[in-house]
Amino acid sequence: MSARQAELLEAAYRYALANGLVDLSLRPLASAIGSSPRVLLFLFGSKEGLVKALISRARTDELALLGDKSGDEAAEDLPGAVERIWAWLAAEEHRPLLRLWAEAYARSLAEPDGAWAGFAKATVDDWLTVLAGCQAPAERDTAAGVARRTLALAVLRGALLDLLATGDEARVTAAVREATAGVRAASR
Repeated sequence: MSARQAELLEAAYRYALANGLVDLSLRPLASAIGSSPRVLLFLFGSKEGLVKALISRARTDELALLGDKSGDEAAEDLPGAVERIWAWLAAEEHRPLLRLWAEAYARSLAEPDGAWAGFAKATVDDWLTVLAGCQAPAERDTAAGVARRTLALAVLRGALLDLLATGDEARVTAAVREATAGVRAASR
């Protein structure tokens, strides 16, 4: 990737965080980031190529942040990792990235081809891999271990969507704590 392409991708990513991807139009985007539609098409091949690059960029942030929040101290502690990840997900300053993630996830399900292709499955795999790293090796590769991290993922994803829809952080956080207590009890 050229320096100019990287610079424009970062600017477009900031724009997408603020404005979303659903109604992305090249003219307003280009104007907002100090470029032109022609340059964006040249550098990214097409609007679909730009959207793919933006989704990839968002996924990179998501993975970095998930890894940071599961943390080394979370090794062999799935419920603790879920609590740390939830605290990060619930923070108001992370809502733009999470809205972008939810938008890309939903579009990937509704439009399985094109720019969105495979995003939903890839992100499920990403999160399950992060959560697996938070389980004891003896549990990680068992059917029960897979079920517990799938439950943890379902709780985090469902809670995230509920939080984005309602903004009711206290209620949703209480539900996550209740579910985490259940995961902790099941792990004993």
